[in-house]
Amino acid sequence: MDVQEGLGPGPATKITYIDGRPTTITLRRCQLALIRGEELKEYVFERDVVTLGAMEDNDLVVDDETVSRNHCRIVREGDQYLLIDNGSTNGTFINRVRIREAFLHANCTITLGKTDIKFQAVDEKLHIVPSDRERYGDIIGRDRSMREIYAILEKIAPTDTTVVIEGETGTGKEVVARTIHQQSRRRDGPFMVFDCGAVPENLIESELFGHEKGSFTGAIGTRQGIFEMAHGGTVFLDELGELQLDLQPKLLRVLEQREVKRVGGGKPIKVDVRIVAATNRDLEAEVRAGRFREDLFYRLTVVRLLLPPLRDRRDDVLLLARHFLTQGRFNRDRLGGKKVTDFADDVIERLNAYEWPGNVRELHNVVERAVSFAENEVVVLEDLPDHIAYTRRGDSGSLSEKTNPNISLPDGGPELAGPFKDVKEAWIASFEEDYIAKLLEKNGGNISHAAKEADIDRKYFRKLMKKYGITADRE
Repeated sequence: MDVQEGLGPGPATKITYIDGRPTTITLRRCQLALIRGEELKEYVFERDVVTLGAMEDNDLVVDDETVSRNHCRIVREGDQYLLIDNGSTNGTFINRVRIREAFLHANCTITLGKTDIKFQAVDEKLHIVPSDRERYGDIIGRDRSMREIYAILEKIAPTDTTVVIEGETGTGKEVVARTIHQQSRRRDGPFMVFDCGAVPENLIESELFGHEKGSFTGAIGTRQGIFEMAHGGTVFLDELGELQLDLQPKLLRVLEQREVKRVGGGKPIKVDVRIVAATNRDLEAEVRAGRFREDLFYRLTVVRLLLPPLRDRRDDVLLLARHFLTQGRFNRDRLGGKKVTDFADDVIERLNAYEWPGNVRELHNVVERAVSFAENEVVVLEDLPDHIAYTRRGDSGSLSEKTNPNISLPDGGPELAGPFKDVKEAWIASFEEDYIAKLLEKNGGNISHAAKEADIDRKYFRKLMKKYGITADRE
């Protein structure tokens, strides 16, 4: 059995794998029983941080004049819960012993002022049965690995559980994050995206936490950060592994205390957000290398979802491609109808054979490009990029790498002066024209033989001939 492992105690919510397939998900919940005389009222919390106090904005409101407004909080720490006093007036107690910070154990009694609260950690083990769906929210896929992800999302999306989505670039991590938000109780709240790798280093803190007027040069007014703007909704931290090490403790503070401090500000501001993050890095390796904080790693990785690359779910390629044709705005004519209705059989064959290093994002771009080139209602081979249309599965070389070694590059090509893009295109055109002409000459003007030697489709060979005004006597 292969169980998802971490660097230490591991997250409280665990996914168990057997032979590489998820079989069960264990959800840990915090159960608190508020004792009022002989009355006992139970509350169950699925979030990572539970706040207790007399103020209405606490998760558990304690109506007791001896309890402070924001008395204490319970923080999920790996597979345990930590009780932290927030500097309360009358103190926080576990089994009548006053504490500042202490781990909770089963059936212990928390005392705030004159109020007793029974604590219990409740585990719920759920078996993962692949869903029958071909989509979940905005996620498309019928492959078993995707249907297993749907089954996991059905369990965790309605909760406030923090999720980290891992996978290669282009696998659809933001689509999964949006779907989690749409399927949660926060669906009517904002969904705020922050790309940790796209914002200049000197602006990241301000973008995340906001700033006060005059806090730095250029701060001409007070500005809310992403977490404040997402209050009541979800924050999606994309490219989490790119977050600077010195900012990670401040993110940890948000996770633990659900509050932020603006740059240049001293007053903490309460925020109610769910955090979903994504990365294409191995965060455990980043922790071992000292580039990512271990405590932040455990706060974030309550549930870790690994999205499979498109090459491992080939049955989904055509399903996704047709979905893009149906839904894409790029495939609309002037009357709003579809310009292109389907793909030719040889196009389907090439789409299924290609390795898709750029995953779903690359497939989307290829379909959009093909529609823009298409002259009929069906995408044909000539509408695809050359490296997909005229390369067989398993081929690794480019067109120029497959040429006959006796064919040399053109002599006296374009001058090496001017913008790189223009010079490059001129050299490629010069090579193509010379290559096609010499190959035809070598094969006695026989187009079929020349195309076969070039290892490209005859239609494409004729397309290059037409492009450069080259003629031949034989097919």
